[in-house]
Amino acid sequence: MHPILIHVHGFTLYTYGLFLALGFLAAIWFTSRNARFYDIKSDDISDLFFVILISGILGGRLLYVFINFEDFRASPLDIFKLWNGGLVFFGGFISAVIASIVTLRIKKLPFLKTADAIAPGAALGHGIGRLGCFFAGCCYGRQCDLPIGIAFSHPDSLAPLHVPLHPTQIYMVLANLLLFFILVFLQRRKRFHGMIFLSYIILYSAFRFVIEFFRGDFRGDFFFEFLSVSQGIGILAALVAVIVMVKLALSTHADR
Repeated sequence: MHPILIHVHGFTLYTYGLFLALGFLAAIWFTSRNARFYDIKSDDISDLFFVILISGILGGRLLYVFINFEDFRASPLDIFKLWNGGLVFFGGFISAVIASIVTLRIKKLPFLKTADAIAPGAALGHGIGRLGCFFAGCCYGRQCDLPIGIAFSHPDSLAPLHVPLHPTQIYMVLANLLLFFILVFLQRRKRFHGMIFLSYIILYSAFRFVIEFFRGDFRGDFFFEFLSVSQGIGILAALVAVIVMVKLALSTHADR
């Protein structure tokens, strides 16, 4: 598509970076409004999102480099070229959760309640950010003979050129937007703190598990070259989320 949006007099605006920033701003905007539903101060949300941004980018990049280490062996400085794309969601998610737990303990804020407030906005921001992947050509799909197949032609694209591919980036955009609306719907019907956040983990893992089968880029091997690293992490994350959700639901029911 168009990896570079503007290039004027030495100034370059990468489309991937633009949509990553727009997604982050959308997540902050919605979550700041959503925080009122949970009686959480918007200032606390802004501080937390700064922590999430830094830790998420670092964790997502580290896992990407780990999976694609051979690509960086000859040119290690390419590790810092984030504008070319190359973030793995689950790497960023895990590091962001750890950093958030530490931050919330310092601020003495409840983790599950705050996580519930953040989850819908995170899905919205992630969906917008995935548009950057589409324009950059990263996270591309397998060859596709269906009418929905998209061929990349820009020489700076990270995807194979002039071959119709599954638009897996758009699949992820749609999956995250659907997830956003589902979480907003569930929010009005939540029965215990943590329900929205855990639903986010379970549903995202399910969507990602299916879409990964249509990916064409190297995904790392988790199980005999059948499951990718993201699928493996997603399965484990979903299982843990289901167990925690059942325990919280039973505990809430017992307290009534």
